[in-house]
Amino acid sequence: MVKIFKKLIKIEKAKKVIFVGDTHGDLKVSQRVIKEFLGPQNKIVFLGDYVDRGPFSRENLDFLLEQKSKYPDQIILLQGNHEGHRFLKFSPAEFWENLSIEEYQKYSQIVENFPLGVVTKDIIALHGALPDIEKLEDFEKIEIGDENWFRICWGDFVEAPGENLGIDPFTGRPQFGRDYFLKIMEKLNKKVLIRSHQPDASKFMFEDRCLTIFSSCAYDREREIAIFNFEKKIKSTKDLEILKI
Repeated sequence: MVKIFKKLIKIEKAKKVIFVGDTHGDLKVSQRVIKEFLGPQNKIVFLGDYVDRGPFSRENLDFLLEQKSKYPDQIILLQGNHEGHRFLKFSPAEFWENLSIEEYQKYSQIVENFPLGVVTKDIIALHGALPDIEKLEDFEKIEIGDENWFRICWGDFVEAPGENLGIDPFTGRPQFGRDYFLKIMEKLNKKVLIRSHQPDASKFMFEDRCLTIFSSCAYDREREIAIFNFEKKIKSTKDLEILKI
């Protein structure tokens, strides 16, 4: 039997949902999050980018894979661009470039099957930018390496009017503006987006409906996680609890 991997995970019941930004080889932060927040009623969502940049890429990824195997219903590992090395060239990529052929094949097959997004109540969470789709079910049509995959794993948001704002000449990333954000969020019927990926982005964008967080020591910004209390109504990112980690 062929195993079917879901592209979009729906969290319908929990006590708290903990969202973790890029960890990038920061083993200590991954261990701390698991130790402090793993519980039978909690869900922990890692937003992608587990390797490269930080000092313990292999250890970080292996640890998260081990925890995922132990607690498959409580830990969710999403794809980021650093999980798509076969389809997208980026730098630094020291983890991937130093693997043997057999190791490269093994890790690629694992991380390329990670889901692309999570939805829970009025929240959608993913790595980069929103895909250009009509409804949530269309996530299952996205294939690794296609245009919507690139948007999710490689796209940036800019606090400016417009939809497709072109390619950033320095990073090579596609950029999307306020009108695109509002259009897709309306189609998906969600109020808040939680993402990571873009270290130069403002923490809060689009009238506090978009939150960008990072959880790795590899970046020159505070390591943070976002916590959603499942019993609480959410209208904006200000209804989330944001903790330094």
